[in-house]
Amino acid sequence: METLQIERAEGIVTVTLNRPEKKNAINGTMWDELLTTFRQVGANLDDRVMVLTGAGGAFCSGADLSGGGPQTGGGLAHMRHVGDVALSLHRIMKPTIAKVGGVAAGAGLNMALGCDLIVASDDARFSEIFARRGLSLDFGGSWLLPRLIGLHKAKELAFLADVISAKEAADFGIVNRVVPATELDAFVDDWAHRLAAAAPIAVSMSKQMLNSSFSLTLEQALEDEARTQNVNFTSDDTQEAMLAFLEKRDPKFTGR
Repeated sequence: METLQIERAEGIVTVTLNRPEKKNAINGTMWDELLTTFRQVGANLDDRVMVLTGAGGAFCSGADLSGGGPQTGGGLAHMRHVGDVALSLHRIMKPTIAKVGGVAAGAGLNMALGCDLIVASDDARFSEIFARRGLSLDFGGSWLLPRLIGLHKAKELAFLADVISAKEAADFGIVNRVVPATELDAFVDDWAHRLAAAAPIAVSMSKQMLNSSFSLTLEQALEDEARTQNVNFTSDDTQEAMLAFLEKRDPKFTGR
């Protein structure tokens, strides 16, 4: 691809935004390639976990506002295309990790928030920078932020558009972990391998239930738990987990 690097190994697919000269700002080509990639990862049974990161010491500085009109057309059509990319990330029913070094701003920050887990280096910087550009939130930020950090904190980040440090992002509840920059790769690699070794069906259903939890009653959530647990009990993976426990070994999950 022109704007992405994609590597696969041991069930882990690493997607690297690759426009380092623009701090990985997203142009029309990258929007298209992200949409294709997220859909492929969602459908590929060999991909157990996705790591999303950026090249050249930055995660993503947001949409590229300097390169003219997007390939998909301007205005509303383009923003609906951006929405399709956000949905395609949300619909990946396997674990996703944003590995953030350097800047994550605007749509870049919201892309990180769209992942299940965020690990940041201690020199990372975050900003919902839209207001500084005369813009409102996009790429799902208006939906993600209140759910992650609460309404008033979300308004603080959106209205003021401050650039905050990794520590401040952790205090806000935006990131899961902050680690020294020299340890970022190893830390994310450890998490990715642990997730790749987990039971794919069980993790996928847990992700779906958690994503849906804010729109459900407790009664509905309990019914979903009963149904998904019933699927687990009939799967090969749960049987393998039980056998591995008795045999005092690590289970080998196949996703069946």
